Amino acid sequence: MNWLMKKSSAYWRLTRMDKPIGILLLLWPTLWALWLASAGKPDVKVLAVFVLGTVLMRAAGCVMNDMADRNFDGHVARTRHRPLATGEVSVKEALLLAMILSLVAFALVMQLNKLTVLLSFPALFLAASYPLTKRVIAIPQAYLGVAFGFGIPMAYAAQTGSIPGIAWLLLLGNVFWAIAYDTEYAMVDRADDLKIGIRSSAIFFGSRDVAAIMLSYGVLLGILLLAGRHYGLNWPYYLGLTIAAMLAVYHYLLIRERQPARCFKAFLHNNWLGAVVFFGLAASYALNFSS
Repeated sequence: MNWLMKKSSAYWRLTRMDKPIGILLLLWPTLWALWLASAGKPDVKVLAVFVLGTVLMRAAGCVMNDMADRNFDGHVARTRHRPLATGEVSVKEALLLAMILSLVAFALVMQLNKLTVLLSFPALFLAASYPLTKRVIAIPQAYLGVAFGFGIPMAYAAQTGSIPGIAWLLLLGNVFWAIAYDTEYAMVDRADDLKIGIRSSAIFFGSRDVAAIMLSYGVLLGILLLAGRHYGLNWPYYLGLTIAAMLAVYHYLLIRERQPARCFKAFLHNNWLGAVVFFGLAASYALNFSS
């Protein structure tokens, strides 16, 4: 029984279920897309599939990431206690776990239309290949933004059977959001990443890291503003964007001195930015329904 509890704890930590921030950063843009694609009335089955699928694929992605980084994590202060780095979980176990999680997620997607099922294949490829980009791409955070935002075109496909241009524009916005929040995250590990040869946007931008983050927030908010005008959304949505802009300014105050603990706090705080955009969006449609 003690062995089983230890293994369960190791798997729980390997899939980062103890750290739900990644789930939320995946979920918010997907929910934005579902509400926009459905004019505020998403199909209940589609909504359930995407929420559960987000949890499963984020867990699988964490396992894949740790398999790729298992020889590096032990040299980074923040990651040296991860289960693969410590040997609590074997590579074989991790591979099997990632496969099971991915297959269950695929079984969920199979309940949706053909276009959504087809899109699930590039989604899986993006999730599996992201860890490798940290060796070859100067700004792997941009690739992460595509992987984390691919739920946007999938949501439109599931809800409407097509992918309009606005969906790809929102995906671009998510790329810039990922650059913003994951650069904040990468600023925490910059010294360790330089030692072991891992690439990151924090290293690439160098002394311009804070400016790049704020510019990325600006692009995201600009695209969300265009989306609001495209869909004719009401004042609650724009109030949400205003609060999101204020949160971005707060993040600037946190990261401007580049202290690792404050940069990590800013990264975690992006959950609230995604949340206020969603609740403003949902409130805008609710206002339409009541009028």
